[in-house]
Amino acid sequence: MAGAGLLLLLDDIASVLDDVALLTKLATKKTAGVLGDDLALNAQQVAGVRAERELPVVWAVAKGSFVNKAILVPAALVISAFAPWAITPVLMVGGAYLCYEGFEKLAHRAMKPAGERAAVQRQRSQAVADPAVDLVAFEKDKIKGAIRTDFILSAEIIIITLGTVGAATFGTQVAVLVGIAIMMTIGVYGLVAGIVKIDDVGLHLGNRPGDGAWARLQRQVGMLLLRGAPWLMKGLSVAGTAAMFLVGGGIITHGIHALQPWVDRLVTAIATIGGIGPVLAFVTPMLVNALVGLLVGALLLAVVSAWQRMFTRSVPSRQP
Repeated sequence: MAGAGLLLLLDDIASVLDDVALLTKLATKKTAGVLGDDLALNAQQVAGVRAERELPVVWAVAKGSFVNKAILVPAALVISAFAPWAITPVLMVGGAYLCYEGFEKLAHRAMKPAGERAAVQRQRSQAVADPAVDLVAFEKDKIKGAIRTDFILSAEIIIITLGTVGAATFGTQVAVLVGIAIMMTIGVYGLVAGIVKIDDVGLHLGNRPGDGAWARLQRQVGMLLLRGAPWLMKGLSVAGTAAMFLVGGGIITHGIHALQPWVDRLVTAIATIGGIGPVLAFVTPMLVNALVGLLVGALLLAVVSAWQRMFTRSVPSRQP
């Protein structure tokens, strides 16, 4: 009897582990798009610091990401159990913040003259190169910004995962959410660490000695990496800003139920166009999400700017 009970227990454990593995795989597929956005945004955030400080900055943001998920996983379980109606509004607030942050970045770039932006960039480069500068203090705002952005993207990952495992038992939900949180954090920041060190790898390979074919190949690869690293970082910067609108706009579009049928009808109509119809239908939801993100970001920036101007006027200036 004891042996039969043990076998039944092992069978139950195996069944639970199989459910966890299957749901984790499904959740990973559904959150893959957010993972790409998370990677682009965080690689952009940690770019531009001194070489020896790149990995410490990545590690600082990764620790912040673990803290974010340690808050978000229990919060998501509590909200799902007691106030499931609050999940969508909370996500939409986070999406709106992403849109605002992205549009503020575009507006800041558009309103500043090219000469002024170049001067600011030179000042940053000089600060990074100056050994007397307190790099921890210099990087603090960059790290905080990356952790804030990570919080919103992590929240979306956790909520998407929660939707995938909503019908599972509580234990399975916890196992899948914790597993996804850990895997996503390690995966994103491991890749970010690799991306920011590409130029160092290129320099190492470019300085390989020897006249053999293998040594020459390594030097050529190193030079390609050195030439390509700045373009990769610029591309990630553009992709990171675009991701703010795509992710934020996507959250808002899905949260406003009246918009989704309209988008579906638009995609269906476009798909009937001969030739490039299927391609246009594929990109249309992304374009709609980006447009919604831009509009929401512009509206929020206008409201925040008006509020700041009104608050500034209401505070009397002190005469010396």
